[in-house]
Amino acid sequence: MKITFVTPPYHSGIPELAGRWLPLGFVYLAGSARKAGVTAEIYDAMAKGDGYPEIEARLKHSHPDYVATSAMTATVNDAVKTLQLAKRLDPKTVTILGGIHPSFMYQEILSSCGEIDYIVIGEGEVTLRELLETLERGGSPAAVPGLAFRENGEVVTTGKRALVQDLDALPAAWDLVEWEQYQYFVIADSRFGAVSTSRGCDHGCSFCSQQAFWERTWRPRDPQAVADEMEHLYRTYQVNVFLITDECPNRDAGRWEAFLDALIAKDLPLHLIMETRVTDLIRDREIAWKYRKAGVVHVSIGIESGIQKRLDELRKETRTDEVKQALEIIHGNGMVSEASFLVGFPDETVESIKETLKTAQQYNPDNANFYPITPWPYSELYEELKPHITEWDYSKYNYIESIMEPTRMSKRQLDVAIVECFRKFYMGKIFEVMTMKDTFRRGYIMRTTKLIMSSTFIMKKLSVGAINAIPAKIDEVTNKLKG
Repeated sequence: MKITFVTPPYHSGIPELAGRWLPLGFVYLAGSARKAGVTAEIYDAMAKGDGYPEIEARLKHSHPDYVATSAMTATVNDAVKTLQLAKRLDPKTVTILGGIHPSFMYQEILSSCGEIDYIVIGEGEVTLRELLETLERGGSPAAVPGLAFRENGEVVTTGKRALVQDLDALPAAWDLVEWEQYQYFVIADSRFGAVSTSRGCDHGCSFCSQQAFWERTWRPRDPQAVADEMEHLYRTYQVNVFLITDECPNRDAGRWEAFLDALIAKDLPLHLIMETRVTDLIRDREIAWKYRKAGVVHVSIGIESGIQKRLDELRKETRTDEVKQALEIIHGNGMVSEASFLVGFPDETVESIKETLKTAQQYNPDNANFYPITPWPYSELYEELKPHITEWDYSKYNYIESIMEPTRMSKRQLDVAIVECFRKFYMGKIFEVMTMKDTFRRGYIMRTTKLIMSSTFIMKKLSVGAINAIPAKIDEVTNKLKG
């Protein structure tokens, strides 16, 4: 028996600018399928740039008994369409869907799509293995915790699945990865991999869904085991750039330093990209040099807002005066910074977005992203922000498209304002970057900026901004007259 894991062919335009990203979850799921005695394969249609005709041809050729995919909110439409295609090609194919959106929205999906047989709720490795084992021996899936499916026309769920405590025991099917297709375009001659050093988040940011998915828990892997895994991937598959996929990789200071020390001892020519919190960076000020020595070159932080009241409302657990300190730590140790800002709140105005841009310019990260606030349909903020939502197509829930309209701005104004934030921020940094003494940071930032500005997607967005600038100004005047 065979299972094919397929990434849905969804493209939003922005994430793919920097590289082709490994679907790490499939590596672990494929390993679990093997433990169930099922042959597994990973088909990354998204990375290949394949569409539905190519997916159809691949499934016809492979003829799997099971087809599985995963989805977040933006990709769920294409994930469903992929499984519908598999079912149309062979009605006997068992279709399985997992991921964060289906874990919360299984009722909606199963009620509207008869082609999906099973939805895995929450962490999937053990549930998938037990489901496959059960189906292979002709047992009842009702005995497998962590599932949703239809029974007698009704959507039913099985018992709750406990989270995996020993993450290092999960089998990883690294040999199934088509490594040649994964590159990080910012670094020449790179092979781009991904590792997870921990899972979960126990913080309470109201706009995020990670803490809900992971049940407000955080579980670490053994730091030496992770370092050994990275060495294995480097020596076996020549992986030299790693995305650390954790929400909170350095939550535990002692464990994180042990991980850095283990990598430093291996003395491998690796580049690491990570996301972290402002407060954790400040805590690690004295060992920040170890980040860089271990290979960390790119650090992303979610600033979200320069207004303390807004940060408190979002339960961000950050003070505005801490942000500058964190960025200084990143830059002072030769790493590149990336910062995100949220705009488009119900009380947003043209002037408040200009203030957000001004804040970004004052903080001066190397790269800045200005994202329209996007309430996931299972997030804490959803009901509060629902009256302002104007876009119900899940494919637009990607932090790039605006799905809400503020009370005192039109959606067109919001789009133009976001485009202006990007344009003015990056135009304002040209001289600084060109004269930067740190040659690594200078080259890295120049390459990322070139990738951004040469993207047809970005160019389209900028053109849309220019085209809509005059109508947006009319909207602004109209709103002022109303007010």
